[in-house]
Amino acid sequence: MWSVVQYHSIGKDIRRKPQVEKSKQKSFVDSANGYEGRSQSNSQLVEAPTESGDTSHNHQQSSDPNNGNSRIKVGVTDFGDPFNPKNWSLLSRSKNIAILALLITVQAWAGAAESIANSNASQQFGVSKVAENLSTAMYLFGVGSGCLFVGPLSETVGRNPTYLVSTFCYLFFVLGSALTKTFGGQIVCRYLIGVFSSATLGINGASVRDQFRPVKRAFVFPVIAWANVVPPTIAPIVGGWILENPNLTWRWTQWVTLIISCFAFIIALLFLPETYLPVLLDWKAKHLRQVTGQPYFSEHAEKASYFRRIKEVLPLPINMFLKEPVVTVLGSYLILLYILLFTFLSGFDYIFKQTYNLSSGQTGSCFGSIAAGATFFTLFAPGLYSWARYRTGFKTGAHLKPEFRLWPAMAAAPLLPISLFWLGWTNYPTISIWSGLGACFVFGIVLIAIYVSSYEYIIDSYGDHAAIALASITMVRYLIAGGMTMAARPMYEGIGVHWTMTLLGCFATLLVPGPFLLHKYGHRLREKSLYAKSEVGVSDDK
Repeated sequence: MWSVVQYHSIGKDIRRKPQVEKSKQKSFVDSANGYEGRSQSNSQLVEAPTESGDTSHNHQQSSDPNNGNSRIKVGVTDFGDPFNPKNWSLLSRSKNIAILALLITVQAWAGAAESIANSNASQQFGVSKVAENLSTAMYLFGVGSGCLFVGPLSETVGRNPTYLVSTFCYLFFVLGSALTKTFGGQIVCRYLIGVFSSATLGINGASVRDQFRPVKRAFVFPVIAWANVVPPTIAPIVGGWILENPNLTWRWTQWVTLIISCFAFIIALLFLPETYLPVLLDWKAKHLRQVTGQPYFSEHAEKASYFRRIKEVLPLPINMFLKEPVVTVLGSYLILLYILLFTFLSGFDYIFKQTYNLSSGQTGSCFGSIAAGATFFTLFAPGLYSWARYRTGFKTGAHLKPEFRLWPAMAAAPLLPISLFWLGWTNYPTISIWSGLGACFVFGIVLIAIYVSSYEYIIDSYGDHAAIALASITMVRYLIAGGMTMAARPMYEGIGVHWTMTLLGCFATLLVPGPFLLHKYGHRLREKSLYAKSEVGVSDDK
């Protein structure tokens, strides 16, 4: 594993400079009293100068309440400390994001991989098509229930083991889903696929925050968002053409998922490093103790155990969703978008297949219009980054006010009800299929624009509490989307495409003012919030 190489590299670096470390310790102890008040709020890092001229380490003397001995806290020195993942080379961080995006892609793909094979699977298992929708619903329930636990886990053991161990377990249940001969076995495997996917799908935003400061996130986050929302629209395309091949069974939708997932896991195992700075400081402190014999420690190692963190964190997501207007509004948008995305997996049978008499392969290909719209928006990422740089005066490490993140959502919000009404009321055999595909293209733009705005706004607004806020949104949107997936076929069959899209379009209309109101009043809401940053607009990356 790359993180093992990373761990030993830190040790080798420290062993090459043991005398420097000792002199730095002495120089800091001599001057520590003058810098005790300069620790960053809501952070494990302590800034202080050293006389050695080396900026890769920082130590602060601390009193151990248990034995009365002086200990030395390990941190980083300054804004440009190369030990901080935010200061790694751009090539290295780009490689990490590419690997992370690959992991996200294959596990998001798994959610919709067999959706297009609903009819074939239901016939083989002897259940109705509505019952077979449980296959997708259980995956969504699994992600929703698992995401509450992975945040504290990644902050205890690190991002890397959380990704790798969960993905390794995920592979076995994808295999089980491909081999199972019973409907019950399929449902259990699909739920556990979702549970173990929740690590990758739930904390990837935290990995972006680990490595990139606010301005650069304007470029990086659309790429990560694309990896989250587009694969569920590509998987049905591949699945549809698998069903068209007489030499392949519907189970090949799972075999393809397993093949690409194994490839992604091997790449991540070999090349994905640890990026959570407090864990890296743990490693540094351990090596320093071994090399110098001095009582170095990291603040992260002193924190509560995983189970105590879970006990403290579990009530917070629901509490934030109900009591934080920012989380409620943006969470409601994402809930509606995910309801639409995953009900389309069944709905396209009614919107396109029945209306235009399409084959399974052609129906699956219709999802390409959503993927194309999302990709179209992602191509504007360099423009968003340039705009962010311009707004900050091209200053390195400058912060952005969270309201800047809302511009994509403000532009896209009115387009959501338009796309839904357009799709519903042009769904006639006498109207070209390209009209419906055009509406889905616009929906794809809206899907990723609001996703990007919501995640970045919450990360910038809530700082160290962002992971809990995002966990609350992730949990609720996957659980509700799972429930609505079960209702999709009865809804389309009961009231038809026109009124289904009209009903959802009306909900979307009610949400249109949300981003505009947050843009105007968001700063006031943060001032009153118990969880938002105490100093409005201050970056988390000093």
